[in-house]
Amino acid sequence: MKNWTFPLVCLLLGFGYGCDTDATTGQDGDIELTSGGNAMPNSISDYRQDGELPILGNREVVDGETVYKTIPDFAFINQNGDTVTNETFAGKAYLVDFFFLSCPTICPKVTKQMLRLHDEFRDDERILLLAHTVDPKRDTPERLGKYAENLEVSANKWHFVTGDQDELYEIADDYFSIAIENPDAPGGFDHSGRIILVDPQGRVRSFANGTNAEEVTRLMDDVRLLLREMEG
Repeated sequence: MKNWTFPLVCLLLGFGYGCDTDATTGQDGDIELTSGGNAMPNSISDYRQDGELPILGNREVVDGETVYKTIPDFAFINQNGDTVTNETFAGKAYLVDFFFLSCPTICPKVTKQMLRLHDEFRDDERILLLAHTVDPKRDTPERLGKYAENLEVSANKWHFVTGDQDELYEIADDYFSIAIENPDAPGGFDHSGRIILVDPQGRVRSFANGTNAEEVTRLMDDVRLLLREMEG
């Protein structure tokens, strides 16, 4: 695997972070970045190198070694009332999204695509799914459990988690996603519809617009690339 990375937060949000970019919003609402007058694509597939997935996010060199940004320690409660931490995903890749049960807009579409991913990799123990509610006041473990039951999925494969609201919102930033309470937004919350792929080292490796079936199909290919990488 090449020692190569791309500042994903720049690609997704257009913030500075040393990216030296300008941001414009396209007709589909995605943020397009330009650097040196050239448009930077929104699809992560454009940043593959020789069929390998990049390591996304900031990095630094410590004592001559490249250190990549990883997901920080977390502890949430899943639909079974069990504590879910980083150790739950030790040695495994996982797919992440943010949603809430009463979401009137994108959540059903994203969950449909997460279900596609679940079904595609149902029997592969190396890949799990993790869905964070952005409405922990209402989305209790009991309600999440009923939701998972209706989807006919189990916590052995797909964790629906709740917890402290501030911690949920903060970790969304670490996944380069968005989760904020907004009384003017549909359902009272703004959140990203992205699905994010994380490797066993806790590094973000790919993402897709979870409302776009074609992008999620490409994400499936990225999952397969990562699983092959894990074999090596």
